[in-house]
Amino acid sequence: MALDQNIKNQLIQYMAMIKNPIEIIAYKDESNKSEEMLSLLYAIKETTNLISVVEKSDHNGRTPSFSVGLPASKHRVFFAGIPMGHEFTSLILSLLQTGGHPLKISSNLIEQIKNIKGLFHFETYISLSCHNCPDIVQALNLLSLLNENISHVMIDGAMFQKEIEDRKIMSVPTIFLNGEKFGQGRMELEEIIIKIDSSANDRIAEDISKKEPYDVVIVGGGPAGASAAVYSARKGIRTALVAERFGGQVMDTLGIENFISVKATEGPKLVSALEEHVKDYEVDIINLQKVRKLFKNGGPFYEVQLESGAKLDSKSVILATGARWRELGVPGEKEFRGKGVAYCPHCDGPLFKGKKVAVIGGGNSGVEAAIDLAGIVGSVTLVEFAPSLKADQVLINKLNSLPNVEIILNAETKNIFGETKVVGFNYIDRQTNQEKSINVEGIFVQIGLIPNTDWLKGTLALNQYGEIEVNQKGETSLPGVFAAGDVTTTPYKQIIIAMGEGSKAALGAFDHLIRSH
Repeated sequence: MALDQNIKNQLIQYMAMIKNPIEIIAYKDESNKSEEMLSLLYAIKETTNLISVVEKSDHNGRTPSFSVGLPASKHRVFFAGIPMGHEFTSLILSLLQTGGHPLKISSNLIEQIKNIKGLFHFETYISLSCHNCPDIVQALNLLSLLNENISHVMIDGAMFQKEIEDRKIMSVPTIFLNGEKFGQGRMELEEIIIKIDSSANDRIAEDISKKEPYDVVIVGGGPAGASAAVYSARKGIRTALVAERFGGQVMDTLGIENFISVKATEGPKLVSALEEHVKDYEVDIINLQKVRKLFKNGGPFYEVQLESGAKLDSKSVILATGARWRELGVPGEKEFRGKGVAYCPHCDGPLFKGKKVAVIGGGNSGVEAAIDLAGIVGSVTLVEFAPSLKADQVLINKLNSLPNVEIILNAETKNIFGETKVVGFNYIDRQTNQEKSINVEGIFVQIGLIPNTDWLKGTLALNQYGEIEVNQKGETSLPGVFAAGDVTTTPYKQIIIAMGEGSKAALGAFDHLIRSH
């Protein structure tokens, strides 16, 4: 596999950071894919004299594959397939970390990982177009490098289709631990540690509860929450940001082309930049924590209770919990989630290569999903409830130009059916009132978002859609509690609007503090 000269030049710079010799063991056969893998490995080898490549035949049926480790070491990181696309970064990081480059995690976390007891063999099924998969792969690779009782192999689902079918995997990333399903979807390093280190959660909750009261606690780590954190910290007030996962819904967004001043970027890249910006200020980031309850504790503080059992006190609160994918709410949807029903076309699309799929939803998200999928799958049927598509005209024009896309309008999805996986769905033709059926192997739901306010019902004023009611300053019905972003009644759910609303809520909270405390 030939690498672009610019990539080669960058690799030379990265490989210069390696301190220790690295041995790559490549398991090959006579296939073109094996030749492609070897070409990539030898191209990397050319960038430094500290990497050697050893060729072997067969590796438990997973060929082509390779492992990275110190010479003669049994403790290695495995890649089944060719880690290009989003996983190229995972490969480079594994080389740097194996070669002695410092790890970008705290010394306390390193020590915790080293002390995890038990035997853990992880297998992660990915697609090369999945932007959530590298976080999982890199986290598990790091665990395996630090603890000899932990091993990990990345498996390209598109290359090892039989395993995908045998294990009934229809969504990535899917993680197996010791042969049993461990998790599905994006996970943070700390989140994985908590799941395998039983005592970790209690220790974290205890540490959080010991924190002194804050001037403002921001709940949510998306664009609105990050913006609120920066603006709050710049005012010099004691600030904490609590997030279930930093970045929120933006982490699941691939193409972003409407963020003014930036022609094009990707969700994970934007989130990384947001996190770095927040970390430039004195903000206490409390990640991987879900808030359970908010109430006034009878004194000057609001109490923010977390599901872990921890609690935080604060003079003011900014709610920026965002939104999540809206579900269809029809029979079969929950039953077949991850078994043909999916919500991320970029992540799961490659698993449906050459197959017939449907996209439900005719807005920008639905039409973009159909366009992207049309280049991967056999055919796409786009289903829209309304009599016309609601997407931007430029997207509709592109969709109409594709030969393997069918559009069905005025269609109300009734139910999804199958046995062990999706076989098809039924819908009502709203013009004729007739029930019709379509056989597909995958269904991608793209019908908008629903605010994350379930935990706030009865606490403050919500509208009929569950959005937090706010005024022009971001104030809610509770004095000292503000809200911003997709979780509020503010119209037009856009990243750039959420950021503006987050800064407004922070300024509102600061104004409240100086007037009332």
